[in-house]
Amino acid sequence: MRKRAIGIIVIGVAAAITMSACSSSKKSSGSSSSSAAGGGASASSSSSSGGKLDGKGAKVGIILPDTKSSQRWVTSDPDALKADCQKNNLSCDIQNAQGSAATMKTIAESMESEGVKVLMIVNLDNASGAAIESEAASKGITTVDYDRYTEGGSAALYVSFDGVAVGKAQGQALTQCSQVKGQSAVQYVDVNGSPTDSNAAAFKQGYDSVLSTQQGWTKDDDQSIANWDNPTAGTTFSSMLAAHPQLTAVMVANDGMANAVIGVLQNQHLNGKVAVSGQDATAQGLQHILDGDQCFTIYKPSTEEAAPAIDAITQIVNGQLPKTTATVKDTTNGKSIPAILAAPVAITTANVAQPINDGYTPKDQVCTGAYAAKCTSAGVK
Repeated sequence: MRKRAIGIIVIGVAAAITMSACSSSKKSSGSSSSSAAGGGASASSSSSSGGKLDGKGAKVGIILPDTKSSQRWVTSDPDALKADCQKNNLSCDIQNAQGSAATMKTIAESMESEGVKVLMIVNLDNASGAAIESEAASKGITTVDYDRYTEGGSAALYVSFDGVAVGKAQGQALTQCSQVKGQSAVQYVDVNGSPTDSNAAAFKQGYDSVLSTQQGWTKDDDQSIANWDNPTAGTTFSSMLAAHPQLTAVMVANDGMANAVIGVLQNQHLNGKVAVSGQDATAQGLQHILDGDQCFTIYKPSTEEAAPAIDAITQIVNGQLPKTTATVKDTTNGKSIPAILAAPVAITTANVAQPINDGYTPKDQVCTGAYAAKCTSAGVK
């Protein structure tokens, strides 16, 4: 009987969130038909009462995806989420699935048996993520998508950066790289993220919308990399370069794969001569920017996702309505899901110090050896 009562309350909260999002979207253009895109406007969650949020010790399960695709899942996001859970008096169990959908399912089931009221996941793929959310919902647990939207899932809320806006920022930044800016003819290739990741699709939608309209730009190849695997990105790009030796730009979805691409270019003595993109503001990515081998990265401060996500969860466990100003549309069923979407920042040589000075990318991982002087010159404190 108790589980039934909780389920009714949770369903009511989820429905109310949706109604709140629909209401707010009528006041702005913050909705999109893209699976992982909002209206491009930055949004954040805020308390209905405007006071301090108190989760009263409610149990919350948080499952991050892996430790290989990005350093953010190792330190930045876990640290930010933990700090916000403590601030809001939530009992958060934060675990990592280590790239295994089976492991994520096992972790989720364990968290459910421990009595979590909300389960927040970063899915590894849409199918496994949707299955986890469906099982949680059957037990009266509210689910939240963090960073990656789960197509076909049942999350009551999606908290992330605007994926299409991230891609557009990547495309716009690539056109401004010194290797290609002002050139009448540019040959380029796409090295996309995982084909099972809705974020990767949103990023691609964004940068394709920019690059496809650039006069004189010709795309020579376009490949998606399963599981964001860095070595695979390297071998894939090696084949691309062999087939198209005259290319002058590479749209790479993130820093890890960009590092593999740069390795191939270094072997051909082409590093710094070909414009290379990135994302995640990793230590390695920032070093490549300092060296001039990578044109830019995209900075997505974990606090901009973690704080509104945990604030929203705190409101949910208290039966309150999180404020949302955007929606995402699930392309599998047409449902509109309320969302909180933050705005990304493109990082170039001009502002490479920002993620380090913000404490997002550890200074001791970037400014080592020969990079110490380069960091100082770049304004790292």
